[in-house]
Amino acid sequence: MEISNKTKRIYKLLWLLVVPIGMFLVYQFFPSNPIQWGNYILLLILAAVITCFPFFISGTPIMLVQFVNLAVFLKYGVFAEIILMQVCLIPVFYNMNFGKETLSRMAFSSFMFFVASAMSGFIVHLLGFQVGSINIKDIFVNGLLFAVLTAFMNHHILYVRDYLIGQKHRYIDKESLWDFAGLTMTFPFGISLYMLEHYIGFIAILLLGIPFLLITFLVRLYSDSEKVNTDLTRASEFGHELAERMSSREIVDMFIDRISNMFPMDSAYIVDYINDQFVVLRAIEDGIKKDLDFSHEDIKFSLAGKVYEEGKPMLFNKQTEWIQMRPPFLSLDLQSVMSVPIYRNKKIEAVLVLASKKRSAFERYQLNIIHLLCSYFAVTIERARFVKEALAKSERCELTQLYNYRYLDKQVEKDMENIVLGKSRTLSLIMLDIDRFKMVNDTYGHHSGNLILRAFAKIIKEEIGANGTVSRYGGEEFVVLLPNYTKIEAIHIAEQIRRRIEQTPFVVQLDLAEETREEEIFITVSSGVSTAPEDSDEGKTLLRNADRALYIGAKQAGRNKVAEYIK
Repeated sequence: MEISNKTKRIYKLLWLLVVPIGMFLVYQFFPSNPIQWGNYILLLILAAVITCFPFFISGTPIMLVQFVNLAVFLKYGVFAEIILMQVCLIPVFYNMNFGKETLSRMAFSSFMFFVASAMSGFIVHLLGFQVGSINIKDIFVNGLLFAVLTAFMNHHILYVRDYLIGQKHRYIDKESLWDFAGLTMTFPFGISLYMLEHYIGFIAILLLGIPFLLITFLVRLYSDSEKVNTDLTRASEFGHELAERMSSREIVDMFIDRISNMFPMDSAYIVDYINDQFVVLRAIEDGIKKDLDFSHEDIKFSLAGKVYEEGKPMLFNKQTEWIQMRPPFLSLDLQSVMSVPIYRNKKIEAVLVLASKKRSAFERYQLNIIHLLCSYFAVTIERARFVKEALAKSERCELTQLYNYRYLDKQVEKDMENIVLGKSRTLSLIMLDIDRFKMVNDTYGHHSGNLILRAFAKIIKEEIGANGTVSRYGGEEFVVLLPNYTKIEAIHIAEQIRRRIEQTPFVVQLDLAEETREEEIFITVSSGVSTAPEDSDEGKTLLRNADRALYIGAKQAGRNKVAEYIK
């Protein structure tokens, strides 16, 4: 969650106004026992080590340090407990990038832990608790009260903070339930640690601390294995979703979006190698898509270029490990970086670069999952290209390279639908037919006829450009679709085509003569024009109307004419 500059300033101000003077007041007025520094330092170390090894349940981080701070509170008082909790913040924030935002968050966490501990200690002492008591009832009741109050106040402060900055959520959520579950699990350990340490000294810290650390480590291993299984499942689902995408653009966009959501990252980049040049094909920074442009040389001699050259994935846990080969697109507030080559047909085509502002944000197993997903990605891109080429062949006339009837049929319906949806005002359709084309074939041969069809198609394509769709309807018939063109405008374009065809010499080869030679001939074209919605609100009817205008209004009227459909 990003925090504003105003919120950062408030965090720091809260800490400055409350924590220093509050610590002094707690030290002066709260009851405490003399600290046995050897034992206290061991407890500090135990708490810090536990904090260094959190584990995750359903994505929620759990740090079972409560039992240590409970034992410290019972033995030495709330001031010693506050110091312990402040020390535990150090390993929590160590793995984060030490920037202004991290310091602000640390200031708020320090403030929150201080307020929760001080208020809980005040209430417990107000109810008569004596620090260092060994009365089991007194210890159990007041220890439980302190632990519950501390957890409740931490949760309440977070809830109020989130409410004030607009991050509203349920008062009791999944994370708070797991916090209280952790309290339930650790409370007996805290009482046991306090009592045992009272009777046998620092050995108690080792007898309970070491087994607890081992249990925490085993639970963490199990938690990590669950994370691996979850990520593998998501990767498999991701692979299936990729396979459902048909276009290369869709695949690239979906890949970069899902990758950025699956893993703990702040930035993601696909560096492609096109025409012997490195380019940033896609980029997401803090959830926002960016268009980035950097020189080939800057990328080539960075870690992205190195991964492309060596073909091996790389993982960096902190900035000092990669700063000497920093790509130009990685900002200096980033820490962890993971870079993986993308193979296609055993050749590296691109490089994926992921980055996080936290240190050690990525784990080694995630590198392997990313590598697997890149394989899915490359295969899907290859399949999409194959499908696109196959589709293009199936929708193109091989002779003229114009769209064929199959494509035209779909495009007419699509353009008609755009009129209904309000995306287009009109759709004009021009049907063209080469006059006396059978005579050309009979006189000069079918090869010459094909030469004329190719040249004819090229002229129409040049005249229409990007303003419409040109297709070969069949034989010597062609169709032009002109979205947002009126009938008058379409007739004008058809007339331009007619005049150009009439004035253009077409080269044919006299294959039917005794000697093959080239000759120039002139041809003419007849056209029919129909427009939606004034002539029809159906695509097939629009085609029939243009066809009727072509044959009745142009062919039967002498050919080499443009005719419009009239109801």
